Amino acid sequence: MAVKPYYGTGKRKSAIARVWLEPGEGSATINKRPVDEYFGRETARMVIQQPFDVTGTQNQFDLVVNVTGGGMSGQADAIRHGIARALLQHDSTLRDTLKKEGFLTRDSRVKERKKYGKRGARASYQYSKR
Repeated sequence: MAVKPYYGTGKRKSAIARVWLEPGEGSATINKRPVDEYFGRETARMVIQQPFDVTGTQNQFDLVVNVTGGGMSGQADAIRHGIARALLQHDSTLRDTLKKEGFLTRDSRVKERKKYGKRGARASYQYSKR
């Protein structure tokens, strides 16, 4: 009988990541592509590894991710959030460690909307007195 994978949904800005962890040797695919091919920046790859490093579960799980929306940084943070949630399904004793690092908290900061009569969310056009 096949082992049921552990699932977690991660979100950040407008990025949503669906993460499956299966017991394995540490391979990772994001949107059916290897991590090195999907994320060009080393920092994004480091962000994804953080939950494994903190909990000491490196190379114990194969990672399969579907991620949509947002940019590269937001997607990496969404994947980290999803991995942390999936690790909790595997072992609930990791909760304190992950919580202390802030990986279980959904970072709710999003871009503020542009207001009418302004150049951006808060930036105005230059005022001319005369």
